[in-house]
Parts: sequence; structure tokens; C-alpha cells
Amino acid sequence: MTDPTALPVDVVGRWLAAQGTQVVPPLRAEVITGGRSNLTYLLSDAAGARWVLRRPPMSGVIASAHDVLREHRIMAALEATAVPVPRMVAACEDTSVLSVPFFVMQYVAGVVPGDQELAEQTLDLPARAALGPHLVDVLAGLHAVTPSDVGLADLGKGTDYVTRQLTRWERQLDRLGVPATAAMREVLIRLRDGAPEQRDTTIVHGDFRPGNVIVGEAGQVRAVLDWELATLGDPLADVGWLLAYWGEPGDGVPLPSPTRGAGFTRRDDLATRYAETTGRPLDDLAYYLAFALWRMAAILAGVNARARQGAYGAVSVDVADRWVEQLTDAARAAAQAAGR
Repeated sequence: MTDPTALPVDVVGRWLAAQGTQVVPPLRAEVITGGRSNLTYLLSDAAGARWVLRRPPMSGVIASAHDVLREHRIMAALEATAVPVPRMVAACEDTSVLSVPFFVMQYVAGVVPGDQELAEQTLDLPARAALGPHLVDVLAGLHAVTPSDVGLADLGKGTDYVTRQLTRWERQLDRLGVPATAAMREVLIRLRDGAPEQRDTTIVHGDFRPGNVIVGEAGQVRAVLDWELATLGDPLADVGWLLAYWGEPGDGVPLPSPTRGAGFTRRDDLATRYAETTGRPLDDLAYYLAFALWRMAAILAGVNARARQGAYGAVSVDVADRWVEQLTDAARAAAQAAGR
């Protein structure tokens, strides 16, 4: 059976050449696994040049979550800032080429430390110690960018970010035929009723974590990836998301985390570094952790639904409904700790 995720490399090669990119045939393509949203391919030619192509999934597309041209626009805008992003090559909105919009960016060498085993194999103890502080510094740098300075003032509404996100993911679960469980709705009500006042509006990444960055051997962040959820909103939501993904032994969060091994900075120290770097108080951090955990549960439930619909073709996707339940339980516990 033909793999539905197979890329017509001859078509892509001709398109790249038409954009002024030198391609030495034959062009090869392979799916980069690990992503569970847009499909990502590594392209390489006979001369050893490498690029990365991003396109929407095969089915179950949610316009606001799979808009690859918007993702391209954001990274292209950030190229002029201190935020490390890959260099954009070209974008294509002509659906006669691949039947969907897509874009191509330069390949960035390094490792994406998405799980503990890979992190321990590729990062020594000094690199592990350096990764957390550098991630925080990159995040603080992103939150310091003035959207209008880079042409992104219209990226999103900005205000009431948390409550809008809660509504958005609830609606998307319903659209995918995955009604929120009673436990998810209980936590949703807690979070909606207890949402703190948003103090600042910045560019937020929406999925800022070790699994979405390319890291060099010394632990420095070379590129931030996966901007499809980026918008204008509450910067503390990004902080809560990063810290929720920053696993520590015995924390009860079921998602794979590279940071449960030896040598990584503690979660509390990362929070302190962000607060000291930006001057933002983190009084409501427990709430933002609860919000992050609930949002993880909602996103994973949606991914599971799209996987069952064949949205990722031959790409293997772990359908783990138990993770949704465990994340919901963790979100409830964090909300209770926050007094919500």
C-alpha cells in the first residue's frame, strides 16, 4: 500500500528551483517523527544540502491550529530578533503544487531532546545544566519582542488569553467528536471561574518546551520550532507550559520528559530565573500550571481523535487515552493547590 504521507519529491524539487534555490537531484524526503500536528519532512539533495518542509496533516485539519503559512509568517518575522528560529526559504499557498499550503526552511543541526533517553545520550551533565536557563532566557527574549516592531501586531486578540483558550479547546474537542469527560469539564469550570487577571500581553509561543527546540551539544538553543499555536496573549501561560513539561521525579505527569534524569535545573529555579529576568511576579504560577495540564489533556485528546481518523497516515501515533485522564487528574490537583 502506498504511504499517504509520501512526498512527491520531483514536484517539490521543481518548485524549490523556481524559488531560486539550487537543488541537485535526486531530492529525497523522509518524515520526521515526533510531531503530532503538522507533518514535517527532512529534504536532502545529492550535494548534501538539507531543508525541512512543513505541511498540514492528512485529515482532521483545524484551520487555526494547522495554518502553516501563518507559522511561516511568524518565524520569518522573528528572524530579525534575538529569538533563534530557522531561516525561512519559501512558502507556497498555491494548492495546485501539493494540494495543500506548505513552506520550506533551512535545516538546523542539533538534537531535539524530546525524551529522557535521547537527552541523556546526547547531552552531557554540563549541557543538561545549561539547557534550562537558556530555554528560560530564550522565552524571556520572545516575551520582550514588541509585536508591532516585527509586523505581528495583528497576530491575535491578546486579552483574556486563558479564558479564550479554555473555550477554544473545549469547542475543538466537540468538533472532533471528543466531548470532554465529566472530570475535564469539572476542571474547566474551576479554571474558568478562577482565571487571574492578565497583566501583560506579548507574543506567546503556545507550545514552548524541550521537545520543540533544536539544541547544540553545549545545551544552547539553536532554533525554536512549531509555532502553529503562537499568538498574542499572556506570557505566564508559556511559563506554566514550560514548567509543566519540565518533568521531575515523582511529579505524576505522564508525558515523556527529558528532564527527569540527572543534571537538569530544578523547576523552581527556572521559575525564579524567569521572574528575575523579566520582572514579572509569579504569584499565580500554580494556576498557570493547572491551566497547562488541562490544555495538555485537551490537545492530546484531539491528537488521539485525529490519529484514529488517519490524519497522520503511516506515522505512528500513540493513542493513550489514559494519559488524558492522568493529565486531567494532575490539573485538578494543581488547581486545588492554587486555591481554585
